Amino acid sequence: MELSRIAVAGSSGLIGGALVRSLTADGHEVVRLVRRAPRSRDEVRWDPENGSVDAAGLAGCAAVVNLAGANVGSRRWTEEYKATLRSGRVRGTAALAQAIASLKPEERPRVFVNGSAIGYYGETGGRAVDESAPAGEGFLPSLVVDWEAAAAPAQEAGVRTVFPRTGLVVAREGGAWERLFPLFKAGLGGRMGDGRQYWSFVALHDEVAAIRHLLDTDGLSGPFNVTAPQPATNREVTEAMGRVLRRPTLFAVPAPVLKTVLGEMAGDVLGSQRVLPARLLESGFVFAFPEIEGAIRAAAG
Repeated sequence: MELSRIAVAGSSGLIGGALVRSLTADGHEVVRLVRRAPRSRDEVRWDPENGSVDAAGLAGCAAVVNLAGANVGSRRWTEEYKATLRSGRVRGTAALAQAIASLKPEERPRVFVNGSAIGYYGETGGRAVDESAPAGEGFLPSLVVDWEAAAAPAQEAGVRTVFPRTGLVVAREGGAWERLFPLFKAGLGGRMGDGRQYWSFVALHDEVAAIRHLLDTDGLSGPFNVTAPQPATNREVTEAMGRVLRRPTLFAVPAPVLKTVLGEMAGDVLGSQRVLPARLLESGFVFAFPEIEGAIRAAAG
């Protein structure tokens, strides 16, 4: 993409922050969506929970990227927190899509990249799935279905709309690995449950590169799984962590304990998702870290 003005929601998060650094390093002008009064020209006010956004601030942006939303794995899934997860994602996406659609055709962005998740597929066990698979059952699949559907106004206005369905991001700060690194460094890491469940991961470097690829490549629209092409089992993740950090991995957390501590969210940890990035690979994207050990080494620095 030629040097452009790009709006980013969720710029303070793990992925959003890394994306903003990548874009600005290449000379793009980034407009951040903020939940307070703007302090400069590169900020636009929005309130995702209440479904409002200053549409005028998006006028003339070449692209809008939405990576906002409360952390799925940061808290136990109470009914209240599930409502928070849903409102921020669904209402926030709807607000952005409606704001984009409300602009004059010449002021609209060329592309709307709206974050999504592999939670769409639910439990897949050892069965590999790609973007052709239907939605699964349960809270996360239903959330992702509604989340993506909320972008309809932008699609109907003719804006190329893309949904990067992101897997477990391997990064030292943020996401699931933010919790794993300290445990393994202390020699307390180990498999979860029987360790046979698949974790569809992606290195933070590849996550940002994939979003840039989806922004830059005309003609790409709809869902794209952003996961490494070689999903790893929890046991393989555990062994790789031990090798990279040179620590023993003797401990194991039994499934009943995880269910007691995490509640409904335990299904996301013990569940198995073997998700493949078929459309991303077909579009010519090349992963820098296709295997779990490489992704962990990159994150460990």
